[in-house]
Amino acid sequence: MTRKHLAAAAAAALLLPLAGCGGDAGAQDDGTVTVTVGYQSKTINTVTAGTLLRSLGYFERELGELGRREGRTYKVKWQDYATGAPITAQMMAGKVDIGSMGDFPLLINAARGKQMKAPTRLVSVTGYNLRGGLNTIVTRPDSPLRSLSDLRGKRVSTSVGSAADGTLIRALQRAGIDAGKDIRKLNQQPAVGASALQSGGADALSQFVAWPGLLVFQGRAKPLYDGAALDLPTFHGVTVRERFGDQRREVVEAFLKAQIAAGGYLHHHPLEAARRVATATGLPPEVVYLYNGAGGVASFDPTLKPRLVSALKKDVPVLRSAKLIGPVDVDGFVDDSFIKRAFGSGYAKALDSTANPAPVSGTDPLTHTDVNDPATASEALTGKGSVPFATPDSLLRYLADHRVAAAYVPDAATGNRWFADKSTWVLDAGHLRPFTTPDGAAKWAARHPGSRTVSYQAALKEAKR
Repeated sequence: MTRKHLAAAAAAALLLPLAGCGGDAGAQDDGTVTVTVGYQSKTINTVTAGTLLRSLGYFERELGELGRREGRTYKVKWQDYATGAPITAQMMAGKVDIGSMGDFPLLINAARGKQMKAPTRLVSVTGYNLRGGLNTIVTRPDSPLRSLSDLRGKRVSTSVGSAADGTLIRALQRAGIDAGKDIRKLNQQPAVGASALQSGGADALSQFVAWPGLLVFQGRAKPLYDGAALDLPTFHGVTVRERFGDQRREVVEAFLKAQIAAGGYLHHHPLEAARRVATATGLPPEVVYLYNGAGGVASFDPTLKPRLVSALKKDVPVLRSAKLIGPVDVDGFVDDSFIKRAFGSGYAKALDSTANPAPVSGTDPLTHTDVNDPATASEALTGKGSVPFATPDSLLRYLADHRVAAAYVPDAATGNRWFADKSTWVLDAGHLRPFTTPDGAAKWAARHPGSRTVSYQAALKEAKR
């Protein structure tokens, strides 16, 4: 299948199925209102509107209170999908009322809604990363590929129209590579792409959380390109059918109140939240915690921040050039009236803040200093819980003498969190600096005379000196 046909197939898939449009916003003959929520259980930066929210039962609780006030019964039907495309298809068919998906799929959602005369609205944000660190390009552990320039003529798997596809397109553009001509793009679901990478059917895989972290944690991949290098915001958000929002405004607000409560649970109990998501999805808790834990790659704040809306507008030309959408009125698609009411008086303050609501904090057990700088704060997971460290150097000294379930460090260039033992390290002026990719480490070393890259094992030995 040619690239042109792949793009056409991706666009066509979003239109199916279109039969059976819902009638009265989920109302049944007996007066019971069923609310259908489409979510992506393994896309773990949507957990506050999906997996975690479902496990906590907060939406059902809010609807129970609403039902008692109204004298009616509400039921929730949860539908799990691998990507945002089928959620959009079901929303166009009137079969999903509320859905969560990434920034590129959200734009496709808006475009399809306009095209099918079934408009949708973006009503909140789930997880976001202001630098774009939610997406990563990985290769096999034994791959000779070292940088984006090595992808010329190679087969790269991604989900066309996804946030990860957007990262791939932008990263290649910056490297002077034409994604439509210089690589062979494979349009595959994340699990299929992961299998293709293992079998040799794909040379690289560009995907969204938690796939890159999972494959690297399992030793089945290594990072080639960190999306945070783009320094462009990426996020996932909640979209609702406009008709449903108009008819059931109180239900949408109940959903967002539940989402806010789920975010509060994640912020106050990050490790417990990661374990809940791990139990529900089968993902290792160490991988979930990489993204959703304290100081994680994803920051959970439901407010519709201007920087994120601005980033969404910049995504439109990328999708249009790929012929996946036509014009999109982003300002008309974004509707903050629901989240403002659900959030209450603290909305304006939260809107202005871009600090991670759940940073790594505490006291470093080795240096006895406060852990308060996100640029260096590191963390280890042990059988007893999490242990904070003020710097990667301190964490390495601890790891040299202790076995842990996982350890996390912020990339010295991007601040993006990654596994300590999967990072590439640079010894620079007496300090050990971690990098998500070998290319990132090489670029740092080239700019800092006297520094050199070292392996993780070498970094452990160096830390003990």
